[in-house]
Amino acid sequence: MDQWNGLAAFVKTADRGSFSAAAKILGISASAVGKSVSSLERQLGARLFQRSTRSLRLTEEGKDFYERCRRILDDLEDAQASLVRAVAAPRGRLRISIPLVSYHLLLPLIPDFVALYPEIELDLDFTDRIVDLIDEGIDVAIRSGDLADSRLMSRSIRPFQMALCAAPAYLERFGTPQHPRELGSHLAIRFRFPNSGKVQDWPFSSLDHRDEPKPRTIITCNNMEALRGATMSGLGIGCMPDFLARSPIANGQMVPILADYLDGPARFHLVWPSNRHLSPKVRVFVDFASERLLTADLTFLTRETR
Repeated sequence: MDQWNGLAAFVKTADRGSFSAAAKILGISASAVGKSVSSLERQLGARLFQRSTRSLRLTEEGKDFYERCRRILDDLEDAQASLVRAVAAPRGRLRISIPLVSYHLLLPLIPDFVALYPEIELDLDFTDRIVDLIDEGIDVAIRSGDLADSRLMSRSIRPFQMALCAAPAYLERFGTPQHPRELGSHLAIRFRFPNSGKVQDWPFSSLDHRDEPKPRTIITCNNMEALRGATMSGLGIGCMPDFLARSPIANGQMVPILADYLDGPARFHLVWPSNRHLSPKVRVFVDFASERLLTADLTFLTRETR
């Protein structure tokens, strides 16, 4: 049993980066955590951490051992949780972090989910900020792009295509570009990522540097709804996700352009902390959202004005 305690102390210390932070989670003193880790190192005959007065970091041997130990402890927690899930109904507060723009995808599903699981209280946080799920107590998040945090588990859901669009009135005034190199005579409405402040690149497939688009930016904003509104108003060409563009394209307020030159679809992901077992409320939401948001029809983006 002491060995299991040592493994838990080691994994929590590696997760949090300090004995004191691990101690808060384990409910013991920082010195007890340090002694458990030291005892484990003696049993293994290997140093797991490089210690200094200011930092604590894993050795190379410690990194390999950590990955295996974390999987073992996760499996043990999951086995224990499975017994609880067998008799427990999904209930309680479920905190979900969602990009602002993706409410178009999620909100239509909420009535059915609430009807199926009336004892779950949904706490929806719509934000473009990249939240730390573990530190901020978030149960599940929807994210796009690369998932670099090894502490998170993920499941792919809906694919989405970024679309370049313009209002018919704008195209009548400036013409419809047939190639990205023709964008030099056009106006751009650009999106700025709230988290980094970086302006979004338009997702063209690899082009010769001579063909790189050089439109003049007329508006930059950090809200996709505002970008769509400015595009529909005829102020310039905007780049937005397909689900945001679908309705205005269908009713003639916007026209997709240069679809043949854009990168292929990307995907949204459901993510949750890997060191936290899937509670019944998290499991049913992940399964429900995965099933409902698994596929998407992107064919409407090929209806380009030539």
